Amino acid sequence: MRVLLSRLLASWPLLLAVACSEPKTSTPEQAAPPTAVLQPATPDTVATTPPPAPPAADTTAVQNVAAYLAGQPVSQNSDLRPLTALPAWQAFATNQATSWANYHQNRTEKIQRWAATELDSVRTHSPTIFYPFSGPDLLNVVTMFPGSQTYVLVGLEPVGTIPARTTLENPTLFPAIKASLWSVLNFSFFRTNDMAVNLKSLELDGALPLLLLFATRTQHQVQAVRYVQLDRQGQLTEADTATIHRPGPRVIPGVELTLRNAAGQQQQVYYFSADLSDWKLGATKEAVLHYVRGLGPLTTYVKSATYLMHKAYFSKVRNLILQRSNFVLQDDSGIAVKYFRPADWQLTYYGTYKRPINLFARYYQPELTAAYADSLHAPRPLPFGTGYNWRQNDSNLLLAHRHTAVVE
Repeated sequence: MRVLLSRLLASWPLLLAVACSEPKTSTPEQAAPPTAVLQPATPDTVATTPPPAPPAADTTAVQNVAAYLAGQPVSQNSDLRPLTALPAWQAFATNQATSWANYHQNRTEKIQRWAATELDSVRTHSPTIFYPFSGPDLLNVVTMFPGSQTYVLVGLEPVGTIPARTTLENPTLFPAIKASLWSVLNFSFFRTNDMAVNLKSLELDGALPLLLLFATRTQHQVQAVRYVQLDRQGQLTEADTATIHRPGPRVIPGVELTLRNAAGQQQQVYYFSADLSDWKLGATKEAVLHYVRGLGPLTTYVKSATYLMHKAYFSKVRNLILQRSNFVLQDDSGIAVKYFRPADWQLTYYGTYKRPINLFARYYQPELTAAYADSLHAPRPLPFGTGYNWRQNDSNLLLAHRHTAVVE
């Protein structure tokens, strides 16, 4: 799950205050909703031809770029509108409509129904979601936790930039997007080696384009984008495009997205490009950890994390999660279950645990096998696939609930 999208939108007034972990091995395998068209009021006398509905209100330039990347209509007055009439974009939009309809039917709707019940109380107490080893996967985290205020994603993938007009006009953009989305739409996770290639192409130079795409595909409106960085104390400061394009070895570059979801709630999304191994965190003075620690109590979400936090040299991020989280929702690739002390955590198991896929066979957890075989505390159903064992009847999730809540 990781990886560059160069170049600012040169021709639009983009209010672009334009502000995980060793590389993973290849694996197999809503700001305001779109503006509704208002129906004309019923006249006093019957008209033979009703007046046309007014056009949808124009949105910001960055929202139009997000919609264009997602294969969705741009606003009436957007200067991207002529591009959406071209055959290449039309074919791309048709393909994406089919792919996303299948995805929403097979995954989104099932996750939403499950989470509405199983995560109801968790969501109520989850203003801030920390998603380490995420890459640009805004898609899954906002589906699980749609009403949170702040989402902090961290991955190895570069931050990237908003595509320039020349990139948006280039038909090679559309195959690049489809290639980047293929595994997440089919298997629920990004294949890291693929992302290392796809997000360093001329068309896609990092995580930001996919973050924009996922925002609009999850019924968010993108209101602003700002490039940021973290100083050594973990303080958020504004960054310029030079920092985003070529960050130094001790710099933590990032991007801040201001969104409005379908319910009208404003939300902040932060993506930081950072290696979360103990060694690299030492080199950057643990800036990411300082920043996350300052966010207050967390709900941590971990999926398809290549079992990094099973390893001794990812102890710093693992300990942060265990110290600052009131809830942890993860598959078996997250924190090994042995680190959740029974005195501190109540564990609820979902789905099925067999063994990791062959690529990660050495991270088999006999403790999980025993927990899933406990007839007195049988695991609860999981009606969708997730993680590396992506088929519905092979997947697992663990919800860890801290007994004594972390406070500010």
